[in-house]
Amino acid sequence: MNLLITGGTGYIGSHTVVELLKLGHDVAIVDNLANSSTQVLPRIEQITGLSPRFIEADICDRAAMDKVFSENAIDAVIHFAGLKAVGESNDIPLSYYHNNVSGTVTLLEVMAEHKVKNIVFSSSATVYGENNQSPLVETMPTSATNPYGQTKLMIEHILFDLAKSDPEWSIACLRYFNPIGAHESGLIGENPNGIPNNLLPYVAQVAVGRLAQLQIFGDDYDTIDGTGVRDYIHVVDLALGHVKALESLDKIDGCQAINLGTGNGTSVLQIVEQFKQTAERDIPYQIAPRRAGDIATVFANAELANNLLGWQAERGLVEMITDTWRWQSQNPNGFE
Repeated sequence: MNLLITGGTGYIGSHTVVELLKLGHDVAIVDNLANSSTQVLPRIEQITGLSPRFIEADICDRAAMDKVFSENAIDAVIHFAGLKAVGESNDIPLSYYHNNVSGTVTLLEVMAEHKVKNIVFSSSATVYGENNQSPLVETMPTSATNPYGQTKLMIEHILFDLAKSDPEWSIACLRYFNPIGAHESGLIGENPNGIPNNLLPYVAQVAVGRLAQLQIFGDDYDTIDGTGVRDYIHVVDLALGHVKALESLDKIDGCQAINLGTGNGTSVLQIVEQFKQTAERDIPYQIAPRRAGDIATVFANAELANNLLGWQAERGLVEMITDTWRWQSQNPNGFE
């Protein structure tokens, strides 16, 4: 297939590009490089022996996107591009609504004009809000507690309405949980700008000496050790979930939300202890107050992904952390 990957130089996007190239798909990447670097491209080529086409463009730029679709034969889109930091979204909500929601509308309008009506969307488990009990199922009511989550939820609503209005669209909204890990080669992995927002890159940067200590937000939750429990999924399993969703679009009637998770919960302290064993490094940490909107336990029911896509997560926690440490220890400053 001829595929367009928006945000394809980012963390999840780059791992998905690797899996698509390995399967022989023709891949073009569109990215504005706000959260990523072109330094990932030669590493993708080193892993696969193949080089995706790269176009530096912003999905909010209608003229640029029209040019992309006019100059490239495209059968389907995997849409990763978007701002993604929960805390930052509270500080600059208009940027998040403009980039994520308006940008997606522009992308969809250009797709429709060029009669490309197959899309896999990068959604999030944040759309389940605070009031659902885990394991989380796709049929549960949705809500959001921050502007980032609201943008994901708004885009889902847009996609469901679009599919209702035009039966030619086939859309998968992949609600994924907590991606961690890196490619087994150690060549690509999560490379956040500035202080990491997510747990694993923060732990890894403490282990490698870039940061002094980890902050753990809350140790008084009703969990196994008082710290928050999340469903951590290896980024390669997640990438393969996108491949399976793409291959299954012809089985999807309209728009379908699908969880991608392991179905298992792991606490923050369990992650820290496993990382200490794997890296053979101490991970100093400090307990900080709970963050507003954080939930004690979040993990997926992933039965629909198994039944509809033929997908399930295969990599366990030890492999996730081993691959994270290999990436971080071999690339202590990321791609720099």
